[in-house]
Amino acid sequence: MNDLKFALKMELDGQKYYRQQAKLNANNELNSVCLMLAEDEKNHARILADKMGGKPYRLIDTEILTKAKNVFEGIGDIRFAGKEKASQLDFYRIAYGKEQQSIDLYTEYLKKAESADEKELLEYLVRQEKQHYAVLDELATLLSHAEEWVENAEFGIRKEY
Repeated sequence: MNDLKFALKMELDGQKYYRQQAKLNANNELNSVCLMLAEDEKNHARILADKMGGKPYRLIDTEILTKAKNVFEGIGDIRFAGKEKASQLDFYRIAYGKEQQSIDLYTEYLKKAESADEKELLEYLVRQEKQHYAVLDELATLLSHAEEWVENAEFGIRKEY
């Protein structure tokens, strides 16, 4: 039960973080990505709270990968609390680091799971967090190509993306 309490707190912290980033980026497309991630984290928290309370819950797969497809349209500067401006890449690196921590945590809990119900819940959470990680990782990769690519486009060998 303590594992679920910790997981619930982690999901609520994730929701708070993504909502804060959404507010800081109200004027660009990162806002919508953060709001989608916050909603997913809120859903995960609700599921965990229901599980802890012995209430029924539904494991609903989200479509965040599909929705995030065109996220770069209109993206501008990204702001962080305590910093005037930060690169978009900074945000994605921090966020997908948090998602990796969630994946690792739920994977550890899954190893200790005893009931089929608990295993199903944890497998669902691992899948969901892996989707978040994939979205953030892909966006960070695209951003890093833009920041790191300084050579002339006519010359050199580059990996296709």
